[in-house]
Amino acid sequence: MTAPAEQPASPRAETQSAEQAPAAVPAARPPVPADPAPAESVSSATGAPRRAYPLLRFLPFVATLLYVAAVLVEADTAVLDLVKYALYLGLALTLPGTLVYRALRRTPHSLLDDLAMGTAVGLVLELPAWTLVSVLDIRGVLWAWPLVVVALFAAVPRLRTHFRPHYSVTAPLGFQWAVGGAVAFFTTYLSSTFLQRNPILPTSEDTRQYLDLAYQLSLAGEAKHQFPLHVPQVAGEPLFYHWFGYAHMAASSMIGGIDLPVIALRLAIPFLCALAIVLTAVVGWRISGRALVGAVAAALFFVVGETNFTDPVTMPFGTQSSFVIWHGMSMIYSWVLLLALIGVVCALLTGQLARGGFVLAFLFLVASSGAKASSLPVVAVALLVTFVVVLLAQRRIPWTLLTLGVLTGAAQLFAMAVLFRFQAYGVTPEPMWSFERFWTPPDGPMWLAVLPVWFAFLVNMQLRAAGIVPLVWLRRGRLEPTQVFLLAGGIGGPLIYLMVKQPGDGNQYFTRAGFTFAVLLSAWGYAMVYDRAKLSRVGRIFLGVEALAFAVVLVLAQFRLAGPAEASVPPSPLDPLMPLLRWALGLAALGLLLAALWPALSRWRPALRGRGGVVALTAILVVGAPGLIMDMRKSERFSNGGAYATVSLPRSRVEAARWLRDHSAPSDVVATNAHCINAPTDGYCDPRSFWLSAYAERRVLVEGWAFAPRVSESGSWEFWDPALLARNDAAFTAPTTQSLTALRADDGVRWLVADRQAGPESPDLAGLADLRYSNDRMAVYELR
Repeated sequence: MTAPAEQPASPRAETQSAEQAPAAVPAARPPVPADPAPAESVSSATGAPRRAYPLLRFLPFVATLLYVAAVLVEADTAVLDLVKYALYLGLALTLPGTLVYRALRRTPHSLLDDLAMGTAVGLVLELPAWTLVSVLDIRGVLWAWPLVVVALFAAVPRLRTHFRPHYSVTAPLGFQWAVGGAVAFFTTYLSSTFLQRNPILPTSEDTRQYLDLAYQLSLAGEAKHQFPLHVPQVAGEPLFYHWFGYAHMAASSMIGGIDLPVIALRLAIPFLCALAIVLTAVVGWRISGRALVGAVAAALFFVVGETNFTDPVTMPFGTQSSFVIWHGMSMIYSWVLLLALIGVVCALLTGQLARGGFVLAFLFLVASSGAKASSLPVVAVALLVTFVVVLLAQRRIPWTLLTLGVLTGAAQLFAMAVLFRFQAYGVTPEPMWSFERFWTPPDGPMWLAVLPVWFAFLVNMQLRAAGIVPLVWLRRGRLEPTQVFLLAGGIGGPLIYLMVKQPGDGNQYFTRAGFTFAVLLSAWGYAMVYDRAKLSRVGRIFLGVEALAFAVVLVLAQFRLAGPAEASVPPSPLDPLMPLLRWALGLAALGLLLAALWPALSRWRPALRGRGGVVALTAILVVGAPGLIMDMRKSERFSNGGAYATVSLPRSRVEAARWLRDHSAPSDVVATNAHCINAPTDGYCDPRSFWLSAYAERRVLVEGWAFAPRVSESGSWEFWDPALLARNDAAFTAPTTQSLTALRADDGVRWLVADRQAGPESPDLAGLADLRYSNDRMAVYELR
């Protein structure tokens, strides 16, 4: 049952004046039925609509698809792999997912909505299918799960109609080009920072790679061959982690017949990014009724970056979209599911979805719980705040929100109990921990130390949410439930980030989860300001040119004027923030000067009257335009590995690991003498070595243990089982018949992989085990 407060009201104009705003939280309204499609025209003779150039509406999709494919081919992706991956996406994700989505939603919105949301549903349905074949150990039939869904829809007459739905809405052509342009731009960004910097397989002994990429690949290999998942680097150690994204990578490889490194280093991340961009646009359009909102939200999310003024670009508070997407694919995977969940929740609040909407919500909630641990807490905060606001405004229980809250709690409990086993990974309550490193010991009032840090954080990380301010102002704080939900999520994410501590700065992910809410509401606010300006066609063109010109000027200014964040002597904690603070104050001064001159300019050019707000807000939202471009510039200065913490990934190591993959059984356990990313010094070992489990796709008795859950909890990199480590290493340094027999019988080890640069193996080993593979650096032995 839906509370009256949540029933759809009659449609009304988006630009309702503040005086007309309701006195309490209003009933949420359905979106405007449709933006007129440019591909349609009206017959002058009959007045009936006719379709001009029907294929024209597919041109943005085709152009974007060809561009993305060209970028991937340029990055040494095999054309055959591209074809197989496209077939996997279309037939094993989009087709079954879209059919299920159509069966659960109430009425169709647009083809783009069905395909984007349907693909997200396909990602969710893939998880139980993968789980079932893994539990039953029949992984070879995973390809059949989409056929089961399609066959069911074909066999049941009531479901068969979902193969040919009828749409009354067509995505405007300008909207399609804007979204396609965002996909093309971000794919270019990925090419510069990720694809062109990381070969699919090492090309020499000098190849370097960002250290987390091999760990991600190892999790995908674990998901491809094992269930339940364990830490691949420490055989038998349970994995309490958000691993759903890596199960998706494994399924992509299993169904598509594509090598896992190709999935991980070429295909999965561009696909998920493109899907997230389209979903941002679709959800923004759907919840507001304005295609403009969706296009602006997509641009704010994936075209405009963080605001800073350093070269090379720095990330004092982390990032929202740059870097984090490719260095940890679980982030972008979780965003896809979270965006779809936001769309479903808002549709339920406006009455666009009936009971099937709760099924969709539960599917996305459960999938989000294992995609990223930071997603559901932000959703829970947003639902709780919205529940309280609607309850106080309407004085009756909003049952839709209550039901969603119960479903969210159930999904969170499932994640905590089943996936994470109540492991907190070092997350503890400690307000302002993330800001403490920037506090300057004050000579005067404390606010003199705190204020610059807060200001820098808002400018650096939250400036793209500036459109929220005019939205709240124009509505006099009387927001619809969907707007309250987005506002609560947009604030709740950063608030959780500031309230907790995680030694590896993992609390940043709460800010990133909240950002999905913030950009949607900010774009909505921008559309309201844009509509109030009542721009003519020439005015719209001028505004677009102004935004582009300002972005170009900002980029050129950073290229010429920005430099490294210089530390004072003695260094001050605020030094990393000083370039940003000076840049922000300079831009603010320029903005105030233009604001003071605007009345005179309006008298000189009457067309400017009443348009100052949209010009100013456009400029504010564009300030971060150099962010992604500066990150690309930073990456291009490095031959490979990108601009971040890299480790050596020699070709000889990977060749040995892949030989082992091709000549061993998935259940085989491997032992190695290489545990540290560099040779230990003074007894110190950095145990972030993941290459063997990654490229062999096999569990290792003891490889690098730095990312095991118990290490995060203890805060120490000391291995917790010294006897096991000693037994492992003795197999290489002092092997005996008895010790190797025990290693195989007790620990399940069948293979020994010796890295001679980590330490030469004992000469006795050749007589106790069979040397099966060797190159200049590596040796692979099989135990007898």
